[in-house]
Amino acid sequence: MGALAACATPPAPPSAETRAAEAAQQTAEYVIGPGDRLGIFVYDNPQLSTELPVRPDGRISTPLVPDVMAAGQTPAALARILTERLTKYVKDPNVTVMVRDFIGPFDRQVRVIGEAADPQGIAYRAHMTLLDVMIMTKGLTRFAAGNSAVIVRTLPGGGQVRLPVHISDLIKDGDITQNVEMQPGDTLIIPQTWF
Repeated sequence: MGALAACATPPAPPSAETRAAEAAQQTAEYVIGPGDRLGIFVYDNPQLSTELPVRPDGRISTPLVPDVMAAGQTPAALARILTERLTKYVKDPNVTVMVRDFIGPFDRQVRVIGEAADPQGIAYRAHMTLLDVMIMTKGLTRFAAGNSAVIVRTLPGGGQVRLPVHISDLIKDGDITQNVEMQPGDTLIIPQTWF
């Protein structure tokens, strides 16, 4: 049995993309998602510098480096991948990736649906609260049943929990006990009133 194991081919080392994705998951840095707008700056090579959106499939295409998976990477990790790929064409490339417009990957967004004035997906920020979300979505519509709203939160094991929140009490009465901290992946559902 030991002789067979010795003859086995060792596994291939992980690619730069795989290493970068693993590093992104282990840190609290911003993770790029579909819809984000990126600025790619290649020092001393303005013809290679560009600004572009991350496609819905999570990829970007830059001059000389087509179809790179950007979603799931941190800006620093994506810069390393682009630098590695550009070394075939440019001597000692120095690449910087800047996120211009933030949306983030779906599991790092807070989605607001129903009777918000501007329902949308919002990039999660550390310590974001329900009040922060309501400010970004411009409050409630006049048809909102704000005190019947719920936050649907996905649990680490895969289940879901529904947390009732009283948005009208928070916004109109200043009931700060309703200003709960949001989590990445939360969905805030604001139903319509029946009267």
